[in-house]
Amino acid sequence: MTTSLSDGTVRVLPPATGAWREGDPVGDRHFVDLGAVTLESGETLPDVRVAYETWGRFDGSNAVLVLHALTGDSHVLGDAGLGHPTPGWWSALIGPGRVVDTDRWFVVAPNVLGGCQGTTGPASPAPDGRPWGSRFPRTTVRDQVTVEERFADAVGIDAWAAVLGGSMGGMRALEWAVMHPARVERLLLLCSPAAASADQIAWAAPQIAAIREDPGWCGGDYHDRARGEGPYVGLGVARRIAHITYRTGEELDTRFGRRPQPGEDPDGGGRFAVESYLDHHAEKLVHRFDAGSYIVLTQAMNGHDVARGRGSTGEALARITARTIVAGSVSDRLYPLHQQEELAALIPGAGEVRRIESPFGHDAFLIEARQLEKILTDLLGS
Repeated sequence: MTTSLSDGTVRVLPPATGAWREGDPVGDRHFVDLGAVTLESGETLPDVRVAYETWGRFDGSNAVLVLHALTGDSHVLGDAGLGHPTPGWWSALIGPGRVVDTDRWFVVAPNVLGGCQGTTGPASPAPDGRPWGSRFPRTTVRDQVTVEERFADAVGIDAWAAVLGGSMGGMRALEWAVMHPARVERLLLLCSPAAASADQIAWAAPQIAAIREDPGWCGGDYHDRARGEGPYVGLGVARRIAHITYRTGEELDTRFGRRPQPGEDPDGGGRFAVESYLDHHAEKLVHRFDAGSYIVLTQAMNGHDVARGRGSTGEALARITARTIVAGSVSDRLYPLHQQEELAALIPGAGEVRRIESPFGHDAFLIEARQLEKILTDLLGS
């Protein structure tokens, strides 16, 4: 299904959901069925499935858990292709001969609970065969880790040689080390906080509102609608807002300034180049992600607070026994460096925060491979 734009180009309308669904190409995914999982809320989520990918060979003690961010997935390494809409998001760091050497380490990357690339989430079938949609329960970062713990048990991994995570993945990595300290030997926390701040929750609010106010949202029950009838407009707006927080004003000014998009005149209804850039990122996301997952995962991130029910932040972080490195981007305006400084100061033995010098803001944890190589080498050893 297509539509013609004012400039004469033809656009393929996005599907109602960009989620991976039963019958789609599997690609490099594996699946584990965990049965019923009881959530923090007390609600039971039946028939939980985890999609995951692995690289290397497990020798009983060399498993490394890699945890993705909000719109990431289990495809950490590899090309885009059948079953995988995007290339691996950490391919520069993981693989044979790379800093996380898959000739030495057994790397495991699960898709998160509530996600949309094979693990149970809003687009997945409920027991009645229909998509969960609006019925999918509210979940927490701790629920995500509970599912990952069950997953580790199911695949025979008693302890992780290292748990690595950035952004939302860093929230999960932190909870892994607090909830199950004996199962985490090394820990890397990248560009993530001890708790979501009011500012971060505020940035999330218009993103959630944009999706919910889209007529295609249908109260969350849109997954079986035709192309072009899902909440892709709202999801695209949410992505535009989010992407601004992932980068920096300095970078946007340097890359785009006030230049118009080639062939367009902003004074005549055309776009500035920076607007085209945001449109591009929105268009990519709506073809590969699910709006319901975006809300479920954003709400889980909003609820993140390692101190909840554990006394103070310091008391919670004192439970960590893993050898820990905390790193943050000096230009991150979404999760500012002072949040990583707090983690480093309160986690036993973490030492000083590692500063990632970068103009790329929050996205430095995905981009600055050279600096991350040094950090990972220090954590994993020669």
